[in-house]
Amino acid sequence: MNIAMIGLGKMGGNMARRLSRGGATVFGFDVSADTRSQLAQEEANFKAFASVPELIAALPTPRVVWLMLPSGAISEAAFDEMKTLLAPGDLIIDGANAMYKDSQRHGAELAAMNIKFVDAGVSGGVWGLQNGYCLMFGGEKDAAAIAEPFMKILAPGADRGWTHTGPAGSGHYTKMLHNGIEYGMMQAFAEGFAMLKAKEEFDLDVAAISETWRHSSVVRSWLLDLIADTLQQDTELADLNAFVPDSGEGRWSVLESVELGIPAPVMSSALYARFASRGNDDYAMKLLSMMRNAFGGHAVSKK
Repeated sequence: MNIAMIGLGKMGGNMARRLSRGGATVFGFDVSADTRSQLAQEEANFKAFASVPELIAALPTPRVVWLMLPSGAISEAAFDEMKTLLAPGDLIIDGANAMYKDSQRHGAELAAMNIKFVDAGVSGGVWGLQNGYCLMFGGEKDAAAIAEPFMKILAPGADRGWTHTGPAGSGHYTKMLHNGIEYGMMQAFAEGFAMLKAKEEFDLDVAAISETWRHSSVVRSWLLDLIADTLQQDTELADLNAFVPDSGEGRWSVLESVELGIPAPVMSSALYARFASRGNDDYAMKLLSMMRNAFGGHAVSKK
């Protein structure tokens, strides 16, 4: 089993490790020479290459190439390069958190060249090497069949944690909504623990509560496990800024809800809370304060 992994960052590097330890021979490239050489030293089944053309030339045919790159311009450039290097019958797997409509476009463009395509949503984060990855992937049945053995290695088990979701685009669509749900779950936990911490009269031990909830409660989950582990070390989180980025999937989920006419107030609220964390509501809050003062004479707080 031979596969190329292009992009060996936090996700791609560990996926390459898991694949190589699972019996696949991994042909790897990353813009960082140090990253490439480190993996080559660690993994017997990993072969590092200094350039993408060199890698593609060495990869046995029919080629399977997994792109694990940031979505957007970097991925688009990689697709353009792949079109000049690959041949009919080869397969591209896109593991980026890409917009599903882009994946539908990529699938159609590659099909016209007789190059197979799979869009793979990958969940598991930095823990995937140890625990396995949850994989949801789209593409034609023949393309999915080629990808399946690699999915079984990456997944928690050959019989679980992966599914072929349907045609091209469906994998990234499913991952988009997975992340939208994740936004809502994270926001609910964050709000709940903030209220526990704020109830000073009870002097609640939030670390102990989080640990208790991990066992047999309705809200037990991996997110709660991560919260409990963090709070055991630091309940104040004083060194952290209240700034939460969003990578795009949450935005796309909310936009999709509008297009479908499906209410998604939890996802929308969680996304807006992230916007607010960056100071993007400061002017609105100032206007709210001004309005309360203007119509009711309520006091305003000034710097």
